[in-house]
Amino acid sequence: MKIFCIGLNYAKHIEEMKSFKATDPVIFSKPETALLKNNAPFYYPDFSNNIHHETELVIRINKPGKNIKAKFAHKYYDEIGIGIDFTARDIQMDLKKNGHPWDKSKGFDGAAPVSKFINKKELNDLNDINFHMNLNGNTVQKGNTKDLINSFDEIIEDISKYFTLKKGDFIFTGTPEGVGPVAIGDRIEAYIEDEKMLNFNIK
Repeated sequence: MKIFCIGLNYAKHIEEMKSFKATDPVIFSKPETALLKNNAPFYYPDFSNNIHHETELVIRINKPGKNIKAKFAHKYYDEIGIGIDFTARDIQMDLKKNGHPWDKSKGFDGAAPVSKFINKKELNDLNDINFHMNLNGNTVQKGNTKDLINSFDEIIEDISKYFTLKKGDFIFTGTPEGVGPVAIGDRIEAYIEDEKMLNFNIK
């Protein structure tokens, strides 16, 4: 099982990060040990002082595929969930400054909480899905798939050029603006439309 993530896929997030719009999707991955399921608590690691939440819709691949064209990509997933791409921002900044890969800042144990999944047929329009995250009861991130720079299908096309997708693989599709720090004692809730999908504590 593989966890793929797409960076810089919402324009306002690019602005808040003072980054740039890439010509192709920015792809990175997390190991399986980053996966956190069933609303298990996230344990704040001792190697960072600045862990940030990045809320993202997640699609789960339902069959193997390679070199998938965007017009056929909808056949390769039928479930959507929501996840948190936890990022050790202090470590990431150091890695970026030195031109090193992001793995330590993005792929550490527990850095990918993922919700239950719902059938995409339950959603009226995949290009108009609302989602949001609450931190201690306050909404801090809100997004809609109409604002994606690269759509679900375009993401699948690009990833599958380089990596064979297999059943059960996860794709984190990018975070909207509003990323920020979490602390021990915080509670995270994440929603697709009005359905609460994630609900866990930071310990």
